[in-house]
Amino acid sequence: MAKAQVEEIEVSGRTVRLSNPDKVYFPDRGFTKRDVFSYYLAVGDGILRALRERPTTIQRFPEGIDGEAFYQKRIPTRGVPPWVESARITFPSGRPADELCPIDLAHVAWAAQMGAIVFHPWPVRRSDVDRPDELRLDLDPQPGTDFADAAVVAGEANAILDELGWVGFPKTSGGRGIHVYVRIEPRWSFVEVRHAAIAFGREVARRCAKATTSWWKEERGERVFIDFNQMARDRTIACAYSLRANKRATASTPLSWAELSDVEPDDFDLRTVPERFAKIGDPHATIDDVAHDLTPLLEWFERDERNGEGDMPYPPDHPKMPGEPKRVQPSKDRDRKGDR
Repeated sequence: MAKAQVEEIEVSGRTVRLSNPDKVYFPDRGFTKRDVFSYYLAVGDGILRALRERPTTIQRFPEGIDGEAFYQKRIPTRGVPPWVESARITFPSGRPADELCPIDLAHVAWAAQMGAIVFHPWPVRRSDVDRPDELRLDLDPQPGTDFADAAVVAGEANAILDELGWVGFPKTSGGRGIHVYVRIEPRWSFVEVRHAAIAFGREVARRCAKATTSWWKEERGERVFIDFNQMARDRTIACAYSLRANKRATASTPLSWAELSDVEPDDFDLRTVPERFAKIGDPHATIDDVAHDLTPLLEWFERDERNGEGDMPYPPDHPKMPGEPKRVQPSKDRDRKGDR
């Protein structure tokens, strides 16, 4: 039996092993494990900006995207280099876990060696894992809508951010959606930041007929859903420059606001994004320059409560939360239909 090929590569002053570099990870494109590893080194400054000091869940595909996949929320107990760092987080159930916490590019490279293709960081830093420093707006096209519709909704979101005097940073999701990130001061709980996302989403939906915050799919119609529950504890989004586990090997790619209406998600993949990064740099390079005060959005949420629009349902696997409405599909809600 042939001995498995192993290379040793210096990354951030550390030695990272790369085993089986020629294993095919994306069969339709012919991209190998080495290609994935090299991709993350090529966009290193960008992805580290998205991951640095953040507890991170990795989505691993040790045999490539056509093989078994799993989310790893805990650092393995064996075979981990002594320099790999972690951060302790608490799930909604109250159970703790020590997650990977990248502090340099070697951590990203090590995860890629472990078969990680997608990186899902929490919206917190390890210095305070209970107070997000990132407001994430997930614009998710529903059936009958597409990326172009999400771009229209994102434009309305940007107009509201301008009115607030805030700076938002858009990126492709790697699929049909768009993510907008806003750095915030780490002063508020997950519950409060989720309320802020609900309030912002409602304001977008009031101004843009293509947008909705309806949690129940039967009420969304052909609109772009602003998924406020991505700000619930333990909900994560593929970060900037993360590859996605699809046949095209697309990447979640930072954009300028001016680019949104002129691009397609498939423009950005394992092959094209490093070239783009080398040419124009990172459109999110200034994302850490300003952290905004969340107070205006919390005031909007309080206003909405006074007007009869309170909290929204949490994801089905999340513990029931105080003030949360019933998790009952509207068409099956006997009280809503007047059946007692």
